[in-house]
Amino acid sequence: MKEDIIYRQRYLERVRPFIGKALIKVFTGQRRVGKSYLLFQIMKEIQLDNPQANIIYINKEDLAFSHIKTAPELAEYVLANKKAGQINYVFIDEIQEIGEFEIALRSLLLDEELDLYCTGSNAHLLSRDIAGALSGRAIEIHVHSLSYAEFLQFMQQDDSDKAMAQFLKYGGLPYLKDLPKQDDIVFEYLRNIYSTIAVRDIVHRYALRNVQFLEQLTQFLASNIGNLFSAKKISDFLKSQRISASTTQVQNYAEYLENAFLIYKVKRYDIEGKRIFEIGEKYYFEDLGLRNALIGYRAQDRGKLLENAIFNHLQIAGYDVKIGGLNSQEIDFVAEKNGERIYVQATLTINEEKTLEREFGNLLKIQDNYPKYVVTMDEFDGNTFQGINCLSLRDFLLKLDRE
Repeated sequence: MKEDIIYRQRYLERVRPFIGKALIKVFTGQRRVGKSYLLFQIMKEIQLDNPQANIIYINKEDLAFSHIKTAPELAEYVLANKKAGQINYVFIDEIQEIGEFEIALRSLLLDEELDLYCTGSNAHLLSRDIAGALSGRAIEIHVHSLSYAEFLQFMQQDDSDKAMAQFLKYGGLPYLKDLPKQDDIVFEYLRNIYSTIAVRDIVHRYALRNVQFLEQLTQFLASNIGNLFSAKKISDFLKSQRISASTTQVQNYAEYLENAFLIYKVKRYDIEGKRIFEIGEKYYFEDLGLRNALIGYRAQDRGKLLENAIFNHLQIAGYDVKIGGLNSQEIDFVAEKNGERIYVQATLTINEEKTLEREFGNLLKIQDNYPKYVVTMDEFDGNTFQGINCLSLRDFLLKLDRE
């Protein structure tokens, strides 16, 4: 059992009501965001409550469990290691590496003495199984890179402009706490993480032949986070750069990147017409450090990183996030949770009159009373602008963490 664990309370609070219940607890997310350590945290809580608890742990990244490759082998191992007459807590890490794992989970769930937990790093595989064979018998909890508040906790830093700059540069993979904060060391580590994801979760899983195009598309999306695109526009642009790619190929490869949780595709929402636009979306990265490791950390990208950080934190806070369209105007984010909504505009600075009029003006055109925010890199300690809140990025991210 790991000893040096920093508890991530947001996720523990979500899973606690389901401990001991006849539901499969599935933790999904990009590799290295801390899913394994979350399992260790749950194990520790169980052991504190019941020191005699029988815990069965299977880690598919450990060679000791390489013999478990199929659903029957998984079920056989669990049943061979369970203790009769008590609850047995079963933890399976990276379960997508086991063929037809959902068959084994469905069977094991019939045993009232088993409490099941698992992690997975492929959205398509796990979502398909949860929605299908495991429907109604599983809950999915998505685990993200560290939030800004978690980053401060893990790195043992106080909130400051320097800490925020480091967060935007290096991202929020938890293992960063054990590395010297030097660009060459951190980015070498992050590039290796990206290579692992690209090879194991994309190239091998989908038997891709055009690996070069996957790399080119990933770099294109990294350079254009926050820009409005369609698959056709991406295909046309790549062709203009002498990179041959059909619209279908762009769609498929972008979906593979999404399934590995490297990127998120965000749809546009017509605020007035209350409908999703069929064409046009934006892409954001799950982890800013991985994005910067791919194409570099550049001063001209600060606005893109600001926008991506806001998107990530809205997701972490549990919001369903879309891009807002209001006639010919754009609202950066329309975020909904529990029947409530907030609107968010992102801008590097509000020092210029034109910027102030554009960012606040777009929000003022929305005819409802939901909270509206303009988030900027500037420090701001003043009143609202006609009821619209203006917050620095640091204040906005910490406010979300308190919700």
